[in-house]
Amino acid sequence: MGDWFQSAAPVRVLVTGAAGQIGYSLVYSIAKGDVFGTSTPVALHLLDIPPMMGVLKGVQMELQDCAFPLLKDVLITDKEDEAFKDIDSAFLVGAMPRREGMERKDLLAANVRIFKSQGRALDKYAKKTVKVLVVGNPANTNALICSKYAPSIPKANFSAMTRLDHNRAIAQIAAKLALCPSQVHKMIIWGNHSSTQYPDVSQATVEMGGKEVSVGEALKDNAYLESEFVNVSHSGIFLYKNLI
Repeated sequence: MGDWFQSAAPVRVLVTGAAGQIGYSLVYSIAKGDVFGTSTPVALHLLDIPPMMGVLKGVQMELQDCAFPLLKDVLITDKEDEAFKDIDSAFLVGAMPRREGMERKDLLAANVRIFKSQGRALDKYAKKTVKVLVVGNPANTNALICSKYAPSIPKANFSAMTRLDHNRAIAQIAAKLALCPSQVHKMIIWGNHSSTQYPDVSQATVEMGGKEVSVGEALKDNAYLESEFVNVSHSGIFLYKNLI
């Protein structure tokens, strides 16, 4: 890919909270080509808060030491105008975690400030085609806030990490019916990524025997849908929280 690669414009990818554990793991997958493909050059924009800039400098140096063939540039900054400038994709990992004794309203207020500001930065500095994945919890709420304050960017360009719960629900139904996940459609997830999140199959369908039928009709097992199906979704969330 020699000459073409040297002249190809890189995909500019923002990771917020990049000095944290999740961001730290994510940047290496992006730099290796696991996310955008093994023939797509990338430039990383890494954003974190001022006290984490020393750590972020270490991340930058480690990425440079790896000499990833696809990695054209690594920008580290604590300034949104620099971080969001001309980006093609954004992984919004950084968010206020819920600390012991913190009221839910205080958590929401703190995240409103973060994602309101980042939404405005997207609107002002990012490409209008930017794709945004909100990872920081409460992901659904944060994605909604972010998109509200980026009115020039299509709502369809925003996705919340609740996609994980959506995929988990689809995978459960597919496994139960010995189908491929691609044969399960119209799954709905209500609520944020939490123990109160609810996977809803009331509109879901599956492809079976050459036709599309409702999940309820295909399974004929309401007890499973009301117990094990929901419980596995919640236990997956509990496991995920303990792993990180």
